[in-house]
Amino acid sequence: MKKNQKNKTKPYKVLSLILFVVYIIALFYFLFFSEGFGRTITDRGYSYNLTPFKEIRRYIVYREKLGTFAVVANLAGNIIGFMPFGFMMPVISVRRRNIFTMAFLSFLLSLIIESIQLVLRVGSFDVDDMILNTIGGILGYVLFIAGSKYRRKNNGKKKKC
Repeated sequence: MKKNQKNKTKPYKVLSLILFVVYIIALFYFLFFSEGFGRTITDRGYSYNLTPFKEIRRYIVYREKLGTFAVVANLAGNIIGFMPFGFMMPVISVRRRNIFTMAFLSFLLSLIIESIQLVLRVGSFDVDDMILNTIGGILGYVLFIAGSKYRRKNNGKKKKC
């Protein structure tokens, strides 16, 4: 029975891995090649933020001047953009099913992205982005756990009938 169970989960894991790779490619495309949100390479002075919550606070304080779209795109966009990472990582790797591991991996991926932005001078290096991205990865993981518990609960009910 274990062989059949492994064969059933393998296509699911392969599909999950493919979706994860597509997500990572889309994330990197949006962050480094998309011309939206000032992500093009420029000769202007490069900006960076090393003070935690500085940009988050600025977006909240000046939300009326910046506009709702800019505030939501920056704050919620950074969180939502990393939720798939937190959701998909434990699907493709059982060893990643730990909230601390997920927080670390989300932070690490965000640090890599921000460092590439710093070196290539695309976008801006922002410690607040790393905070928001890490929160997004954790929220994605929480959704994975909630979905797993819901699925197990419902599968248990089906078997009893």
